[in-house]
Amino acid sequence: MPRWPLGFLLAATALAAQQPPDTPPDSARVAAVLALLETSDSTVCELAAQAISNAWGWSWQPQLFPTPMPMPMPAPMPMPMMRKGSHGPHVRVRVNHRPGWRAADSATFGAFGAVLRDDNRCVRNIAARVLGRAGAAGSYEVFVALLREAAPGLRETGALGLGELQDRRALRPLQDALRDRDVRVRATAARAVGEIGDSSSVGMLTTALGDDAAPVRQAAAWALGRLESPVALSALGGALKDTSPGVRRTAAWALGDIEDRAAVDLLLPLLRDRDATVRLAATYALGRIESPRAVRDLGALVRDASSDVKRAAIWALGQIDDPGAVAALSVALKDADPHARQLAAWALGQIDDPDAIDPLAAALKDREPDVRVAAAWALGQIESSRAVEPLKAALHDESPDVQDAAGWALDQIDNERPVRVRVRPRVRKPI
Repeated sequence: MPRWPLGFLLAATALAAQQPPDTPPDSARVAAVLALLETSDSTVCELAAQAISNAWGWSWQPQLFPTPMPMPMPAPMPMPMMRKGSHGPHVRVRVNHRPGWRAADSATFGAFGAVLRDDNRCVRNIAARVLGRAGAAGSYEVFVALLREAAPGLRETGALGLGELQDRRALRPLQDALRDRDVRVRATAARAVGEIGDSSSVGMLTTALGDDAAPVRQAAAWALGRLESPVALSALGGALKDTSPGVRRTAAWALGDIEDRAAVDLLLPLLRDRDATVRLAATYALGRIESPRAVRDLGALVRDASSDVKRAAIWALGQIDDPGAVAALSVALKDADPHARQLAAWALGQIDDPDAIDPLAAALKDREPDVRVAAAWALGQIESSRAVEPLKAALHDESPDVQDAAGWALDQIDNERPVRVRVRPRVRKPI
């Protein structure tokens, strides 16, 4: 990035950060930041918007609609295995209650309202998101009025604001916007309908799935997933056959979000899709749904050419927790990718089947300590006396973490313990 945009970004960020997050935003500072951003290019504005949103306590999503597939990954090492004095990973979660925005005065909201028709699209969108999320007085009427403007950019901003406002009254004007002549307006309207999350909008979104423009169809598929309604299954099933990989991918993600087992037969064919991102989305969705009917097809993906698809398939098999996956996961324990091997050990621990003992015992000699730790944890989950000798050998492992994991696992197997503790590892998701 050239020096002057970087300096510009730092200035905007500094102005934003001057405002404490638990106090009402100052209208003069808000106006100063927006004035700076009005003359910036789109890249700098997007970066500044993210910095400002973090400082003021609201999230910024620059994409038309949020990227699907958070791709949860397991944390195979349970807390009882941690060495004395050590600590597991710590994640700070920002809980945004927006106290400052609720207390903002009309002058502050006026500073944002003044740029809703700005020539800079990024600035308009910042204003629409702030006013919508804060539920500023009169914002509904302002956004609806923007939908009637001649300039498509203003109509897009109106649709965006209505989605952030999440007011059910907006469904009617947004339905009209889904027929707008501008692709970006129609796509933003579909996204807004999904943000509102009213099940009565299934019909209008189903119609949008037939739009000529792929971005509109993709936004409609995403929105149907947000509704989490079984009524949407039929429409999304059709979207799984769309010519656009982006639409197929998003439709698969949406079915995973709905988590209805009736979607399994719709998703299985996508595991053979020519596009790796579509296979990934379908795999993730089947892991969310957790139906044993998907085990055989998912098992075939542990050899997929895409490392992301392969890992997702292993994760999904662990989530489904069916003994029929042991053979495929045992193969994955020998994969060239150490992350895949670690994930396979975790998945076998989830399934908790005696047939996994021998493959896991062999994994205690893996060249990667993380794989050996996961294998020890999995053997502790299975709690079979057949694992005692391999675990005792692992007590002399060169890695202290492996030693602790083996000790923890042996404690689980010890039948003389008055209380046997089973630990199910948490699943990390992006925040």
